[in-house]
Amino acid sequence: MRKDLKKIYRDTIVPSLITEFGYKNIEQVPKIVAVSINRGFGEAAKNSKELDISLKELAVVAGQQPVINKARKSVAGFKIRDGMPVGLSVTLRNTRMYDFLARLIHIILPRIRDFRGISPTGFDGRGNYSLGLKDQLIFPEITYDEVNVLRGFDITVVTTAKTDEEALALLKGIGMPLASS
Repeated sequence: MRKDLKKIYRDTIVPSLITEFGYKNIEQVPKIVAVSINRGFGEAAKNSKELDISLKELAVVAGQQPVINKARKSVAGFKIRDGMPVGLSVTLRNTRMYDFLARLIHIILPRIRDFRGISPTGFDGRGNYSLGLKDQLIFPEITYDEVNVLRGFDITVVTTAKTDEEALALLKGIGMPLASS
């Protein structure tokens, strides 16, 4: 799968982006650098069993061990203490990134109920795209019997694009199913 996505990028997307945006050097063409997958705990931050379940789910989805993010300072209004685990994150690069993107585009996103494409408004102004998934059951690696609470993921595709238009053209080129605006 990875070779196909990388080969598609090199053979078709790069030449089309060069003609569309008038790049003078091939190094100016935007490329995907990393995919970051995050999950916050919310109420489950106090329960270590929920932490272990979330850790296992994210490891299965991403294919590598996630990092536990801890609170930097105490916030009494949210009942969070300094050093308490508040989320998990994984950053995928190179082979695992291309494998995950291919699975996301071709397998995971079409499994969403009433899916009409992802929103084209998820760009941050610097060429990075973020989307949120509401439940983890759309991933085929997670079995329904093991899930006790539906928790989603935030997925960010980090690119070297300078503008959102360049990043949009890049994501369309790799086959990301964007909804018409």
